[in-house]
Amino acid sequence: MVKITTNASGSRNIEITEQHFETIERYQLLRDLIDSNGYIDETVLDKLKLNIRSLLESEAGGDKQLLDLCLDVVYHPNMKALGLQNLLGAYREWMTQKTEVNSQTADNGVSAD
Repeated sequence: MVKITTNASGSRNIEITEQHFETIERYQLLRDLIDSNGYIDETVLDKLKLNIRSLLESEAGGDKQLLDLCLDVVYHPNMKALGLQNLLGAYREWMTQKTEVNSQTADNGVSAD
């Protein structure tokens, strides 16, 4: 579990679980989210919310993990642009660690699954 800060003073946090990261990866929610200017602002957060809403509407029963990600993280009352920026950083770090573990297990001849 990782805590991300969602405001500049550091007084508000959101806890991100392994399941949240896996859901972000499965749906590739952060891919092509940020415009070419590289800034993360409230517009980018709104874009993420609209993308997730579209995914939820397109699935008949809805995915419980995607719903959990919405309730726990994306639509959390404390989530702001800074929180999204910190989520992106935490996700990159998680992906790096995951890649390192997978390469180590492949080097040892052990399956990562």
